[in-house]
Amino acid sequence: MAQSDGKSLKMIAPGDISPNPENPRLIFRQEEMESLMLSIDQYGIQVPITVYLDGGRYYLLDGERRWRCAGKLGLRAIPAIVQAKPTELQNLVLMYNIHALREQWDYYTIASKLERVIDLFFAENGEYPNEVTLSEMTGLTRGAIRRCQLLINLPDRFKDLLLGELEKPKLQQKLSEDFFIEMERSLKTVVKRVPEYESRLDEIRDGLLAKFQRGTISAVTDFRQLSKIATALDNLDVKRGQTRKIIGEIFDPNNNLSIREAYERSVAFEYEERKYFRYVEDIEGFIIEVLEEERADDLDDDLVESLKKLHGTLSRLLAG
Repeated sequence: MAQSDGKSLKMIAPGDISPNPENPRLIFRQEEMESLMLSIDQYGIQVPITVYLDGGRYYLLDGERRWRCAGKLGLRAIPAIVQAKPTELQNLVLMYNIHALREQWDYYTIASKLERVIDLFFAENGEYPNEVTLSEMTGLTRGAIRRCQLLINLPDRFKDLLLGELEKPKLQQKLSEDFFIEMERSLKTVVKRVPEYESRLDEIRDGLLAKFQRGTISAVTDFRQLSKIATALDNLDVKRGQTRKIIGEIFDPNNNLSIREAYERSVAFEYEERKYFRYVEDIEGFIIEVLEEERADDLDDDLVESLKKLHGTLSRLLAG
């Protein structure tokens, strides 16, 4: 059946179809495949796969899970939309956009081919795509692209470790992409302010991973507090030597100091102080406005009472 856009719908034997060599998807979880296979066995393939013809053989553009299930079920033929062979860049971009609209790939899956998209764009255009262009091409958000870049820049042994975890059922995964993304974000923040740590990053990653695995780092979001400790070197009135020392203790795998404990010991008070300084500025600005407009009599009685209590508390604080 031919369509006006040059595509055609055919019934094709699964054995005449090959997987797409550029497919970013690396992981096909068993429980998801079993669920899809049961659905196909009961209802058939309701959405055709998409393929292109090259050298007398069909190659997948979309629908590898459906194709794999069809082969395991022994189906003689499956519905497929046949379209013109794309360029390598078109091939990758098309697969990204299909999945951006349907199901969320793992970030590692997205990252695995994103470098190739960037290189192919450069080969065709003579310049590298910026985040906006990359987002428009792939259908990925700019935030997703930044997360992928963090995974792309991981040393290979950590990529292999992450891939091994992602191949497990989700309930059995002990490490996640979020762990590595949050860790790498915090390490970028630290190295920007304490450059001497850059040469030790692999050693530091090992130490942080060991602390996470034994529970000293209890949540991946704890790394955000590590970023705040490092940022305090620039933004808060903290003792630089003491703050750098506490970062070193966090990075020491033999030191049981957690990130949360380090944050409380080093900069938590200063961050609270800065937060309430802003509140005080807001209150002062409001009071000045009330006085200038001569609207003190319009203030709510409860607010006036609270301000009197605050005045008494401040008097005790400042008297000391």
